[in-house]
Amino acid sequence: MAADQVVKRFPHQDGGRAEREWRALTLLAAHAPGLAPAPRAADLTAVEPTVVMSRLAGAPLRGCALGNEQVKALADAVNQLHAAVPADVLRQVPVRPGQQRDLIAQLKEWAVAVRPHGEGSVGRAMDCGLRWLARSGLSTDGVPQVPPVFGPGDGNLANYLWDGFRVRVVDFEDSGRSDRPFELAEITEHVGSWVEHPLNVTAFLDHFDLTAAEEVRLRDCRRLLALVWLFLLALDHKNVRNPPGTAEQQADRLMERLA
Repeated sequence: MAADQVVKRFPHQDGGRAEREWRALTLLAAHAPGLAPAPRAADLTAVEPTVVMSRLAGAPLRGCALGNEQVKALADAVNQLHAAVPADVLRQVPVRPGQQRDLIAQLKEWAVAVRPHGEGSVGRAMDCGLRWLARSGLSTDGVPQVPPVFGPGDGNLANYLWDGFRVRVVDFEDSGRSDRPFELAEITEHVGSWVEHPLNVTAFLDHFDLTAAEEVRLRDCRRLLALVWLFLLALDHKNVRNPPGTAEQQADRLMERLA
């Protein structure tokens, strides 16, 4: 393998991840060159699909203390990403997986299957979050009344690379048509944005000129994503990836969102 390229391999029956990755790379190469890896080749029909792309320089932002320069560069990259795909092209892009409808369906399953018993802070926060969700209207709402954008589908700051001058983006397995408030909530509520060196969310969001409708939706999306993360972290004992007590901290975060 050449040193200047990356070969990304996907498992058999990958649920469309390779196709979404390749679609994103080709779209961004056409409409925002340099923001993401350049597409080189793909074999989407193989038993184990592959996507070949250029290798980007830079260090992941996750786990780093971000100064004002990095926060602005992150926001610039996200703004560019959201605006990259022209409206007529974006209409042909499928809605990304893991959007509002998918998350609510998953929460309803978790509420029955993995809801912890007892009166601990995690359980109480789950109860509050599920009651909020039931009255939020999100379960019955159709298409959000905000403009669509191209979304990368993963808010993990590990996918945003700082090269000392700018931030560029990798990992588009779950990319697709989305909306700006949902994608911003993906970043601000991701455990990687607070469990080590907290992202300055206020400073980050100040770089986005949101409409009144987007502000309202952002509040609801942050609550929804915080509830999803509470369930994910409550299950973390099966595959521990975060410090002890992270679920309890997430319960507090959710309660702050709901206040």
